[in-house]
Amino acid sequence: MNNARRNSGFSLIELVIVVVIIAIIGAIAIPRMSRGAAGAADSALTGNLAVLRNALDLYATEHGGTYPSGTAAHIANQLTQFTDSAGTPNVTKTSSFIYGPYLRKIPTLPVGGTGQKGSSLIALIGPPGTNPGGWLYTPTTGEIVANTAAGVADAAGVDYNTY
Repeated sequence: MNNARRNSGFSLIELVIVVVIIAIIGAIAIPRMSRGAAGAADSALTGNLAVLRNALDLYATEHGGTYPSGTAAHIANQLTQFTDSAGTPNVTKTSSFIYGPYLRKIPTLPVGGTGQKGSSLIALIGPPGTNPGGWLYTPTTGEIVANTAAGVADAAGVDYNTY
């Protein structure tokens, strides 16, 4: 009989090789995941702008070509509540408040700096990045853009306020 005792387990070299392989996989995966997060914010901005622009176009179609106007809060109400032909918002649908709502809520801005990112406020006219709020809206044309300062851009160098 063989009474030799066998040591079971991993050698130090085997453990070092496994740790090196895990480190290589981590070095490849982590930068790819961080680029994915930035790309997700860019995609969210594009999607939110499409939703807002569609809502504004539908509002204008149902209100004789005029876009929501008034204060920022009034504009948000015109998009998220029922309205009459004059654009007066109302919480409930009645025989005269038959249009809308066009959005459940104003989406937040997924990119930008302090005061803009995460905001769902609509700022009226003015240079991008100067007014508080996530979105910069021009009532006469219905144009809406991200309210970020010049130079706040995606990975390709395109300013968010030009999307």
